[in-house]
Amino acid sequence: MALVNLKINNVPVQVEAGSTILEAARTLQIEIPTLCYLKEINEIGACRICMVEVKGARSLVTACVFPVAEGMEVFTNTERVRNARKRTLELILSTHNKDCLACVRSGNCELQALCKEFGVDDTDYYKGANPDFYFDDSAAHMVRDNSKCILCRRCVAACDQQCISVIGANARGFDTHISSAFDKDLNDVSCISCGQCIVNCPTGAIVEKDETAPVLRALNDPEVFTVVHTAPSIRVTLGEAFGMHIGTNVQGKMVAALRRLGFDKVFDTDFGADLTIMEEANELIERVQNGGVLPMITSCSPGWVKYCEHYYPDLLAHLSSCKSPQQMQGAIIKSYYAEKMGLDPKKIFVVGIMPCTAKKFENKRDHQHANGPDIPDVDVSLTTRELARLIDTAGIYFKNLPDEEYDNPLADGTGAAVIFGATGGVMEAALRTAVERISGQKLEHLDFEAVRGTQGIKEATYPVEGFGDVKVCVASGTKNAKSVMDKLRAGNPDGWHFIEIMGCPGGCVNGGGQPVQHAVVRNFRDLKAERAKSLYAADKDLPVRKSHESPAMKMIYEEFLGEPGSHKAHELLHTKYEGRPKYKA
Repeated sequence: MALVNLKINNVPVQVEAGSTILEAARTLQIEIPTLCYLKEINEIGACRICMVEVKGARSLVTACVFPVAEGMEVFTNTERVRNARKRTLELILSTHNKDCLACVRSGNCELQALCKEFGVDDTDYYKGANPDFYFDDSAAHMVRDNSKCILCRRCVAACDQQCISVIGANARGFDTHISSAFDKDLNDVSCISCGQCIVNCPTGAIVEKDETAPVLRALNDPEVFTVVHTAPSIRVTLGEAFGMHIGTNVQGKMVAALRRLGFDKVFDTDFGADLTIMEEANELIERVQNGGVLPMITSCSPGWVKYCEHYYPDLLAHLSSCKSPQQMQGAIIKSYYAEKMGLDPKKIFVVGIMPCTAKKFENKRDHQHANGPDIPDVDVSLTTRELARLIDTAGIYFKNLPDEEYDNPLADGTGAAVIFGATGGVMEAALRTAVERISGQKLEHLDFEAVRGTQGIKEATYPVEGFGDVKVCVASGTKNAKSVMDKLRAGNPDGWHFIEIMGCPGGCVNGGGQPVQHAVVRNFRDLKAERAKSLYAADKDLPVRKSHESPAMKMIYEEFLGEPGSHKAHELLHTKYEGRPKYKA
């Protein structure tokens, strides 16, 4: 690769040809501010915050897209540059909702931080006209408030990256706004509720639909028995909301915090993940042995399931009928646990702490009421961000909490369950069980490394005694899901038997409900890999790493479910799907 020599603020630097000024500056630990830039997703130079001076150029240039050249001299912090950035911020604020104290992103807003940095607190531009802002709270999972939108188009780029593209810039000039086609509500288009627009928005223009109020009401109602369970990935992301290093495993502190919030029982969704493997592996074996529809595709990710219902309704038969771990956990709490403890299922309020905004939609789906039409499997799903806010408002000093253990009997999870949070984790967990059951032989090597990693699509072939070669595929993000499903629609030329698909790039560790990281972090650190690394470390440390060897699984099947795939298991743990239109008239 050719190298280019230049100077930035009079400091010599050598970078690869084709690098931008923004990237070159980072090698000198100089951060040029941006509001629209997302590496490889939204490189459009639209916000004009990253303007810098280049010696010899008549005007300022956008550092995020301007390529370096041999002998170039760049200045990132001159008076001219700072004045230009301040003027741009003032213009952005001229039509921006400035009720910052009431905004959920206050303190973690990129616009707010820049205004503080450049001393922008008031401007005559405020006195001008404002456009009519669009507000949409029609979707189950999120709220869009265009009064806080800065037209950076990060959300549009994220939606396009997912190959959904249900939002974009409507109108022109002063009336430009982000919305769906013909200004339709999100509930009336094929949004899959993945929330990738939320984690990439620099302000509070797009946020999850807050459901902490019903949780607080339940916690304060002495007649209600409150149960909370936490998804595998939350333990390695929640700490970020409290300033801890990316990937820090805070499982013990999280359990302690949930107890201090007042929940009667704190369970681990890893139990539900192990249940999913027991049922899913059984379903795969039945399909293989009885000529069922293959390849079978995982159904843990509600964003992916909704995507399939909208875009590939002709291929729904390939989806596993298994509910997600969240829903399985809720169904078991309100049946097995209620029976064991003598509780009325109608008086149990189940909260799932999830990395995923699509879980809010999943709760409201049909066929998610295993214990009666008025008894949802899970009452409320909270994102990692909502839990962090609950902990903050309760005055709990998270970093100082002791480590505590989950409550039994729905606490014991295996290493197979923990890795559900990373792309490839569900596949690996299922293979650990399915291969042993098909071959009748004990696996000595449990790490199916070919399906690990953050690549968008991974394929592998594993020889299994008694079957032959098992061909598997793993995809994360619906852009990659589209590639896989188009191949499947074309006749499965690669001969896959089993496919894992996650709606979010990198899997649940990068879900739309995870802590919002500044674009600088998202652009130059691999959040997916750093968070997933901690999950695989947790897997290695657990005494049981295969779902079918879990004492908790043996207990619940012996005492309650009978066997995987039993009639009772299907009533409680399985579901159905329906094709959905892309647009509602």
